[in-house]
Formats: sequence, structure tokens, C-alpha cells
Amino acid sequence: MARIGELYQAADWKTEKHVPVIECADEVAAEEMFDVSVSLGKEIAHPNTTEHHIMWIKVHFKPNEDKFSYDLGSFEFSAHGASVEGPNTGPAYTNHSVVCRIKLKKSGVLFASAYCNIHGLWENSKPINVRQQL
Repeated sequence: MARIGELYQAADWKTEKHVPVIECADEVAAEEMFDVSVSLGKEIAHPNTTEHHIMWIKVHFKPNEDKFSYDLGSFEFSAHGASVEGPNTGPAYTNHSVVCRIKLKKSGVLFASAYCNIHGLWENSKPINVRQQL
């Protein structure tokens, strides 16, 4: 049986424009809000055209020692220059980047996945340490 996880591609985001780049502190205080930024094409620009674009980014968190992950957010990018006048003539574009504000109680791993309309599913992860308050 095929599994969806087999469809995800991964690489170093410094050399591959499709890999989500997760930016946030490596360590945060328990239950304090902080920003997580996810983008694509940080080192090598990803196109944002009607023909070739990123459709969505999803962010999950899996606490250490837990079996399941938690869905933190799903972000769709719907405007890529399409218009009734033709491709890349539209008045609006959405960029494939997002910032979400979260708080955590446990250390774990942040996961980001993204979907390119031509090159499929891509993923990346970043461990995050949560300091417990005394």
C-alpha cells in the first residue's frame, strides 16, 4: 500500500527552492508566545507565476515522547497573477511565506510542509527546546 509520507521530498533549503525554511528561536520559555516564520525560496527564489507557484504551507508540532503531532496552521496562497486576460496579467499575487504566533508547553519538533503545483510535496523540520518556568 502506498503512503502519503512517501510522496514528500526533502533537501537542504540552501540548495533547493522548494524546501520550507522554518525560522524561530531554538529555545523558548514554556507557555510564552513566539513567532514562527515559514517561507520558501530563501536562498534560491521560487517562482510565483500562474504556471508555477506554491499553493499552500502547513505547520505541525510534535512534542517529544508524544505519538501524534498537532496541526498549528494551514495557509493557502490563492493569487498567482491569473486573470481572464491571461496568465500573469492579474492584479494580485500572494507570496509563499507566513508568520504564525504560537506557545508550547513541551519541547519537540516543528514540521513545515508545502505544495508546489508542478513539483509536489516538500517538507522540513526544526527541533525546539522549551524551558520550563521555575
